[in-house]
Amino acid sequence: MPRGAVPVLLFTFSAILFFSLGSLLATRQAAAADSDQIAALRAEVGALKRQRLETGTAGRSTETAVAGFMDDRSRAALVAEIKQQLRSEMGLMPVRLLRERRQSFVELYSYDVAGASNYGTAGYLGNGYFITVKHAVVALGDDSGARRITSIKLAYNGKQVPARVVDAGEAQVEVDPGDWAILKVKEPIDLPALDLNMGYAFDFADAIVRLGNDYSKGIILSSGYVGQRTANNLVTCLTDGHPGVSGGGVLNGDGELVGIPIGRMQGDYRFSFILPLRAEMFRKVPALN
Repeated sequence: MPRGAVPVLLFTFSAILFFSLGSLLATRQAAAADSDQIAALRAEVGALKRQRLETGTAGRSTETAVAGFMDDRSRAALVAEIKQQLRSEMGLMPVRLLRERRQSFVELYSYDVAGASNYGTAGYLGNGYFITVKHAVVALGDDSGARRITSIKLAYNGKQVPARVVDAGEAQVEVDPGDWAILKVKEPIDLPALDLNMGYAFDFADAIVRLGNDYSKGIILSSGYVGQRTANNLVTCLTDGHPGVSGGGVLNGDGELVGIPIGRMQGDYRFSFILPLRAEMFRKVPALN
C-alpha cells in the first residue's frame, strides 16, 4: 500500500466514526424529546380528566344548592306559571279539565205534535236547571201550532228524563240574541254544575272549546278561535257547528262556561255563532240569583 494512502484511510475512518457518533447522539436526543412530549401530553390529559371530574362534582353541588334554595312551594308556583303561559299562548286546556266539563252536558231530544223529533244539547247549572237554545225546545215562528213541542227529554244515566221550559228569550227566529231557554227537571240529577263567566270579553283569537251532541252521537268537543262580535251582539268563531251542538257549551281556557253555540253560517259547518252569557238568562235560576 502506498504511504500516501494511509493518512487518507485514517481520515476517512475518523470521519465515519464521528458521523456515526453524532447520528447516535441526535437520535437519542430526539427520542428523549419525544418522550418528554409524550409525558407532557399524558400530564395534560390527566389534568383534563381531573378537571372534568371536578367540574362534574361542582355541578352536582350547585344543583343541590339550587334545589335547597327553591322550596316545594316556589317550584310548584314556577311550574304553574309555565303551564298557564302555555295554555294562554297556545290555547291549550288540560285533558283532565275537559273530561270533567264533559260530564256537565247532556243530550237533548224534543218531540212535536206530529211525532217529529229534534236533538240538541243542554248544560247543567245545578239544582235541576239546564241551559239550552230556544229553537231546540220551542217551535219558533209556528203560529198555527202545527209544530208545537209536546215533550222534552234529557239523556241521563242511560234513560230519558222529562224536562220543562221555565224561561226563554224573545227570539222568533234562530241565531238570535234571544235564542236561549232554561229547563228544569224534577228527578234528582247527580251532575257537576258548570262555572259561569258572564263577563268574558271574547277577544279576537281567544282559544275556546265547544262541547255538543254532534249529529246525535253523544257529547263531542271541538276547539276553535274567537272571530268578532256581530251587530246584534253575537260572536263569530271557527269551530265545528254540526247539527245537534246548539245549546251546548262554549268554554274559555279556564273551563268556564262563557256562551252557548246557537247556529252556523248556512252551508258552512266551520263558521259558527256563539251567544255570550248574560245575567238575563239566569233570572229564574234561584241558585244564581
